[in-house]
Amino acid sequence: MPKRDEAERLFELTKIERTFWDRGLFPASMDEVGRGPLAGPVVTACVVMPKAPLLQYVNDSKKLSEKRREGLYGEIIAAAVAYGIGSADQSEIDDMNILNATKLAFERAYINMNYECSDILIDAVSGLKISPTLHSFVHGDALSYSIAAASIIAKVTRDRYMVSMHEIYPQYGFDKHKGYGTAQHMSALREHGPCPLHRASFIKNIEGIKRG
Repeated sequence: MPKRDEAERLFELTKIERTFWDRGLFPASMDEVGRGPLAGPVVTACVVMPKAPLLQYVNDSKKLSEKRREGLYGEIIAAAVAYGIGSADQSEIDDMNILNATKLAFERAYINMNYECSDILIDAVSGLKISPTLHSFVHGDALSYSIAAASIIAKVTRDRYMVSMHEIYPQYGFDKHKGYGTAQHMSALREHGPCPLHRASFIKNIEGIKRG
C-alpha cells in the first residue's frame, strides 16, 4: 500500500480519471516528448491504465529522475490495459513542421495501441484524425495520472533511442543531451556539422554551423 502522503497525491492526480471511472469508462491517455530538440524524432505514447492498483510515484516525467523513470516504465507497461508508441522522425518534422508531425505521431500511437476506447485524455493538443473524443488539458502530465504514465513511456522510449544513436554518432553526445540544444551539442554542431538525425528546419538559422 502507498504511504499516506503518496496515496493522497495519487488520489488528487486521478481526479480527472475518476470522473470517467465512476461512469464505467476507461479512457486512453496520450503525451509526447521531443518537440524542442534539434535532433531526433518526436515520440508519443498512448496508454489505458487500470483503476487499481495505482502505481506509486507516477508523475510528470520531467519531475522524475532517470532512474525513477526507468523503473516506472516497466511497471507501467506491465500494468497497462493497453499501450502504443508512435513517432515522427526528423525528415517528417522538416516536411510538415513540428506541430503536424506531433499530431501524426499521436495518431500512430493510438493505432499502435490496437485498443478501442471512447475517450482520450491528452496534454494540450487537439485536431487529431482519430475517432475517440479528445479531452485536452494544459499541463495534463502534471494533472492526470494516466497522462503522466504516457509521458514516462514516451520519455524513456525516446531517451533510449537517442542513447542508441550515440553509438552511431558519438561526436555529438546524444547520450547526454538527447538532442536538445545544450552548449555541448551546439559546440559539436559547429565543429562537425549536422548528421542525418538533425532537424534541418531547426538548425538552419544557427550561426557558425559547419555545412557540408
